[in-house]
Amino acid sequence: MPQWLSNQLMRAFHKKDSRQIKLLNECWFFYRNRPGNTGGIETNDSRL
Repeated sequence: MPQWLSNQLMRAFHKKDSRQIKLLNECWFFYRNRPGNTGGIETNDSRL
């Protein structure tokens, strides 16, 4: 998981912001399931 997404998820959980948690969760599944994703080594992809 990219660090920026992890940081935002932690912030949303801390604030108990369920709307933001749902949105970030959808972003994570989109990021994970995008074409060309090998599912292997995590990278810090700053393009997203």
